[in-house]
Amino acid sequence: MPGRFRRTFCLSMVLVVVGLVSASRAGNEEKKQSRNAAKTNAAKTEAQYVELTWPEAPETPRIKVIDVLASEADLGRKITTRESMMKFLTGTKPQIARIYQPRDVAVSDDGTRVYASDFGQSVIFIFDLEHRKVSTIRSETPFGLALDALENLYVVEQESRRIVVFDRQGNKLRVITHPRLIRPTDIAIDRQRKLIYVADPGKKNSEEHSVKVLNFEGELVRTIGKGKGDCQGCLFFPTYVAIDKVGNIYVTSTLNARVDVFDPAGTYLKTIGERGTSFGMFDKPKGVALDSFGNIYVADSGWSNVQIFNQKGEVLLFFGGRGDYPGLLKNPTGIAIDKNNKIYVADYLNYRLTVYQLVNTKAEDSYIALPASPVRNEEKAAK
Repeated sequence: MPGRFRRTFCLSMVLVVVGLVSASRAGNEEKKQSRNAAKTNAAKTEAQYVELTWPEAPETPRIKVIDVLASEADLGRKITTRESMMKFLTGTKPQIARIYQPRDVAVSDDGTRVYASDFGQSVIFIFDLEHRKVSTIRSETPFGLALDALENLYVVEQESRRIVVFDRQGNKLRVITHPRLIRPTDIAIDRQRKLIYVADPGKKNSEEHSVKVLNFEGELVRTIGKGKGDCQGCLFFPTYVAIDKVGNIYVTSTLNARVDVFDPAGTYLKTIGERGTSFGMFDKPKGVALDSFGNIYVADSGWSNVQIFNQKGEVLLFFGGRGDYPGLLKNPTGIAIDKNNKIYVADYLNYRLTVYQLVNTKAEDSYIALPASPVRNEEKAAK
């Protein structure tokens, strides 16, 4: 019996080893086929991918989509040893944190760091483009973002009716608030005059639809806007605000479907756009920003596009359009433009930032009629 047992045991071990070798070979073959299939699918995807530009060929392209940012995976980060171990143990890769509800976006002066507020997850995402990593800062219902000359981050926390200031390391420096803030949304900083502009649409039945101007100590300097309404200088749900190089203030009066422009003293200067479905008209304008030539970019949540105007208020071009393909948008909100005219749009219902580049454009092109396509009456988003 012992001899027979040993023979049986040895035979069993041989069969196990053979089985393991066969399984290993089969597994390797399966992995090889999987890798080949992945390469084939990637090649097909690359072949099918079309880079969107505006206007379309044969016209000279002015805007092209260059990237989307939602998580660290979009920066080409390699999986860490810990994540590899997790995958080995569980058979799955841990989900990388990603943007859910981007409200606003800001970019550092050197263009290497992009900040995005995520209202739904109460967090600020910081995309470090140089080191290819993402970090986060916890914040209560963050909305508007702005950076000062030291790259301190100013965050509008809407429900708390305050502005929280963080340094570059994410440490809280101070809190700015004022009793007149009702439902603050966006923020812009005039570095030269050391003033903070806060868009405050108030509430539905409130008459306090204005932009609050605060100094860096949080004292109210003045308000901008003649009150709730559609008169010249009146505002109706002002949601986003931007400052140009000379201190003029651009305010998206969302429910007036226009952008109102004021001088540094708060005096009304002009209006850009109006409600409608034609080129140069708005449905629900949100984010507003300026490029290095002084052209005004306005993200329209209703039409899911961005329109470009020159300083005369003449519409030059639009880009985007409703969809989830890279470069298309779904209810865009905030917008920021860096010194190299790279454009970052908070693509709200696509849960990402969409990145564009202004190309083939000189200062004089702002006053040349660029080819324009009519704004399509896209499907409106749920309000």
